[in-house]
Amino acid sequence: MNTVGIEAMNVFAGTACLDVAKLARHRGLDMRRFENLLMREKTVALPYEDPVTFAVNAAKPLLDSLTPEERDQIRMVITCTESGIDFSKSMSTYCHELLGLSRNCRLFEIKGACYSGIAGLQMAINFVLSQTRPGGKVLVLATDVSRFMAEEGDETPSADWSFAEPSGGSGAVAMLVSDQPHIFQIDVGANGYYGHEVMDTCRPSTDTDSGDADLSLLSYLNCCENAFLDYQMRVTDADFAGTFAYLAYHTPFGGMVKGAHRNMMRKLAKAALADIEADFQQRVMPGVTYCQRVGNIMGGMAPLSLISTICNGDFSAPQRVGVFSYGSGCCSEFFSGVARQEGKQRLREMKIGESLGRRHELTIEQYENLLRRSREIRFGTRDLVADASFIPEARSALGKPVLFLKSVKEFHREYEWVS
Repeated sequence: MNTVGIEAMNVFAGTACLDVAKLARHRGLDMRRFENLLMREKTVALPYEDPVTFAVNAAKPLLDSLTPEERDQIRMVITCTESGIDFSKSMSTYCHELLGLSRNCRLFEIKGACYSGIAGLQMAINFVLSQTRPGGKVLVLATDVSRFMAEEGDETPSADWSFAEPSGGSGAVAMLVSDQPHIFQIDVGANGYYGHEVMDTCRPSTDTDSGDADLSLLSYLNCCENAFLDYQMRVTDADFAGTFAYLAYHTPFGGMVKGAHRNMMRKLAKAALADIEADFQQRVMPGVTYCQRVGNIMGGMAPLSLISTICNGDFSAPQRVGVFSYGSGCCSEFFSGVARQEGKQRLREMKIGESLGRRHELTIEQYENLLRRSREIRFGTRDLVADASFIPEARSALGKPVLFLKSVKEFHREYEWVS
């Protein structure tokens, strides 16, 4: 048996968003540089939202569509993140409990910067291929939250967030992996890897990000090229320009992907600039479309690009999609698979675009207030009663039940479903 892939897939991109062009003007950024980000909106995590709520809200529609027998076939839950809520306790335990899954289940968490979601996906693929549990399914939850915080008493940011603030998003992608790849059938064994030690970005403390933007870009470009070359060593007929109908890149912001694609097409296809632009619009932009409305959700970024590709591409005939994932520090992977019209239809039924459009758009005043309130739910919060009166319109924006954080008691988090 070597048929494996993503059976079902969904994204939850929160209940509130911000127009990042308005934010850029408010911060006095160079708008010519800002336009190169290719960003439109970003999801903003509210004080009663965390990586668990995002993950569960992404996964619940998938599980609700399963029969009890199918649910019991889920034998592994993997949370993939760089936004964990405890140094020891895995968020997968919260997600497992809130989703009502069988206790005969393996529960753990993967940390690996933005590569974590694909690391979890590949682990799930190998579990299914191993046939140690015939018919077994794996729930992979790539979930991350960006919380920018103003210091207490300050009316302005305490750090130079520059262009990181407009692109930093929040959200989760849920993937059900099995031997029934309705959404995306993996090309088994068609993987290329590339990694090395580099200090491009890191989190030296629980609520602090540090990095070198230029070094990160160079590392991303280097890894993209070399991961594909390793893929090509395993798939000898692979041609970057001709093998893949679409390409789904890890997308911190669209401009970074555009630069990477230009670099790949120049080096590997010797393409002219005009041809590269046309190719970007045809093969890459479908995968950028949802990403530029959510912002960088780290481990969920490559999976979100894949969702966006399938939703916005033409799959009237089966099409091969190349996927590139990058995680700072660093590790990267290029792999591929085939998507069909069935997968596009199933994703359309999730109404992802509609949910993005229903988020509450924050005013700049609400957003600035949120920067101060975000301190309430810092890593290691011991006790908290979530303020449900804070931006209440966001809590009902999606028009369906949504899981929110209710309280924290002696570090233990409690949640509630709100209609």
